[in-house]
Amino acid sequence: MSEEAAAAPAVTSRHVARGLGTTVLARLGAVVEIVAQPLYVLMFGLAGYGLYAVLWATINLLENIFDTGMTSAMQRTVPQSASDGEAAAALRTAMIFGVGPCLIVAALIAAFAADLAPLLNVAEKDRPLVVPAIQLFVWALPLWAFVEIATSAMRARMVFGAEIRLRIVWEQIMRLVFAGLFFAGGLGLKGLFIAHLCSLAVTAFLCVRLLARYYSFADLWRGPWASNSARSTFWAGLSILPSNIIARLFGDAPALILNLLLPGAAGAAAAGLFTIARKLSSVVQLVRIAFVYVLAPLAASAERSDRTQVADIYAYATRLIFAIALPLAAVLAAGSSSLLGLFGAQAHVAQAAVIILLFARALEAVLGISLPVLQVVAAFRHQLTASILGVIVAVGAGWVIVGHMDALTGVTLAMSIGLVVMAGIPMIQLATGERLHPFDHQFPKVASIGLGITLGAGTIALLASRLPDPLALPLIAIIAAGASWLSLRFALPRADRASLGKTARRLRLVG
Repeated sequence: MSEEAAAAPAVTSRHVARGLGTTVLARLGAVVEIVAQPLYVLMFGLAGYGLYAVLWATINLLENIFDTGMTSAMQRTVPQSASDGEAAAALRTAMIFGVGPCLIVAALIAAFAADLAPLLNVAEKDRPLVVPAIQLFVWALPLWAFVEIATSAMRARMVFGAEIRLRIVWEQIMRLVFAGLFFAGGLGLKGLFIAHLCSLAVTAFLCVRLLARYYSFADLWRGPWASNSARSTFWAGLSILPSNIIARLFGDAPALILNLLLPGAAGAAAAGLFTIARKLSSVVQLVRIAFVYVLAPLAASAERSDRTQVADIYAYATRLIFAIALPLAAVLAAGSSSLLGLFGAQAHVAQAAVIILLFARALEAVLGISLPVLQVVAAFRHQLTASILGVIVAVGAGWVIVGHMDALTGVTLAMSIGLVVMAGIPMIQLATGERLHPFDHQFPKVASIGLGITLGAGTIALLASRLPDPLALPLIAIIAAGASWLSLRFALPRADRASLGKTARRLRLVG
């Protein structure tokens, strides 16, 4: 070990805990989005919301393909830049190869909208809207690519607070405000598409102002365009692109598949119902994403000095995720009937899909924390192996399952099986190839107490869900918070709780 590595401060559980607060706040836009969904269904109907969900899922998929991985590339190359000029070159490359292809694809889709429209299954009353909706909404593709790359560029400069404001205040809350105004103005479903574009446009404008603070715009236009920084950014994006595409497929492809499988309004409604189920399950997914964002750079730092530090923070993160995600998933699953009541009586057919997705996301959270560790201690091909096998398993499961149950439940179950397999493979790879696993001598106690609290809280939430929804919903929220607190307080070792610092003291997690 070099003197520099030996002198570097140890990476501990405290470093992981410090980063979680900011990261959770940055992802709270997803929670705001969940709250907005019942209002969209109320204003535009389930089938109308389903058409919006299908088109937005398509935009997301296309963006992940045609941004050529530039959002991920920024995270790798900007922190390694030796000067503002190199950082600007990385940003310029990301914008050219990330937004440029999306502009071209958007123009082609707009031109051939009439040919593409028959592929979508929608309610008969919405059929005249499909072509103009595609022609209008497709311009969200380059806008979204720009916002994704711009916010990634700010994260690469370690600027998190600005993204929090953009993601929560402008991207989500302004979208809801615009949608409400346009609905009140009588624009109907078209108003939702316009509202989405308006919120993205405002966000993109604010992104430009923020980028000017942290990047030299003058350097964007001078210096060699084929520099080492530019080449590194381009190839870094391409290297991560397959994995990005596959990850997005698990989130958005099921809505498209359901829309294609079922004719007319049924296809639009099924896509909307899956999107509702996915949004509800994202509460649990938020736990995993927060840890992934924090653990990746910390594991990279620890790996440079001492592999033991990687093992310690890997085990710590797994214990903490288990203590939070499992009780949360169980309570939300038990109360899913009341939660779906927010979306109207017709949404209850998605209950099985919600329950499946909640537990799948909980398992993904516990197992999937191995992925950022694998990325920094092993070769990239191992990550790609997990992604490919996950897709193969999901397709195979769908081939067997769909047809033996309703399409929504079948597609959701197949996707969930693939999701868990994809999350679990990196853990196996780390255990067999790197001799790293998170299940140290402290985990059995955490697991046994956590499971006991999960079963108890789930049972209480199930009883609460039998009450009228206005009473059940606040009770379920209280039970979820209480179960998480009990699991953190009694399942985790004291050192784990103490690592949460002021938060632990405020919540009385430590005596």
